[in-house]
Amino acid sequence: MSPRTAERLDLPGILSAEQARRTGDFIASQQQVDGSIPWYAGAQLDHWDHIEAAMGLTVVGRYAEAQRAFDWSAAAQRPDGSWPMVMRGGSIENACADTNQSAYLAVGLWHFHQVTGRTQVLARLWPAVERALNFVVRTQRPDGALAWAVTPDGRPDAFALLTGSASAAQSLECGLQIAAALGHDRPRWRWARTRLAQALADPSAYDRVFADRARFSMDWYYPMLTGVLRGEAAQVRLRESWDAFVWPGHGVRCVSDQPWVTAAESAELVAALDAMGDSDRALVVLADLQSLRDEDSGGYWTGRNVVNDVVWPREQTAWSAAAVLLAVDALTGSTGGSPLFADAGSCDDELPEVSDGAAS
Repeated sequence: MSPRTAERLDLPGILSAEQARRTGDFIASQQQVDGSIPWYAGAQLDHWDHIEAAMGLTVVGRYAEAQRAFDWSAAAQRPDGSWPMVMRGGSIENACADTNQSAYLAVGLWHFHQVTGRTQVLARLWPAVERALNFVVRTQRPDGALAWAVTPDGRPDAFALLTGSASAAQSLECGLQIAAALGHDRPRWRWARTRLAQALADPSAYDRVFADRARFSMDWYYPMLTGVLRGEAAQVRLRESWDAFVWPGHGVRCVSDQPWVTAAESAELVAALDAMGDSDRALVVLADLQSLRDEDSGGYWTGRNVVNDVVWPREQTAWSAAAVLLAVDALTGSTGGSPLFADAGSCDDELPEVSDGAAS
């Protein structure tokens, strides 16, 4: 534990430094002996949520546990650069590969480097990052979006997901930063990131490119969270669906047509608002989501049906807890990784224009 980090993760009246420390302890308690972090002990594991949980450990200074999680990722990676979509207890439950899940290692490792400055960790895990992002880039469609999944026999799925593509755009950006820190150049990744960012830059085209999941709040805020929308376009998108998803006093709905607010979506919107310079509303949403905190464990319930005042499902996930810690770090500036989302998309000015040619 880093005393400096623990001391600064403090938002009076919302979450104290001691509460943040206990949330980190909760995440660590879910980590398995091999370094993997399932949703909670005994539950399923997907690689994206595993990495986010590791990022939560990094925020509170539990660097050894975070490194164990990254080492598990390298050991569990398949030869093509992917991870199974769903695992449980070391066994594969769904052998398909989710492209966004596979890409997210780059975000976790770049965040770890921002916090710790440990370039040797980047160097040791660079082969895993390179395999993962090469796998992801191979699934890019002619319209720039990514196929959301790949079958076990290597066939990309026909449709793309907005949330997954936006998250993968940030992963590619982080991968390029890792490459630069290690003295590598990956023009193919830059080209893919450019095409993906341009596919995500025009919300009016989303219904032609991505599967219709507009009722999900993640599809609303992820372009802002990951930096593919900034400025007026982001502000317009934020205003358009604020009332559909934000429930004052409770948090953020997972889907617009259900009375179900969730900790992770609420925390991610906090980070998106902070990235857009709207820290006042970010603090309000962060305060509202504390109703999902379990003080006994230090964790967070996945969600609550507000109308019935029922916690559902009866689970506390490591990734929900990590999302809260990342949001707190963004607002407090406690670690070197706190600008992760605010800085997302900053490389776009340096990326080449897309033409009909091929990347070199």
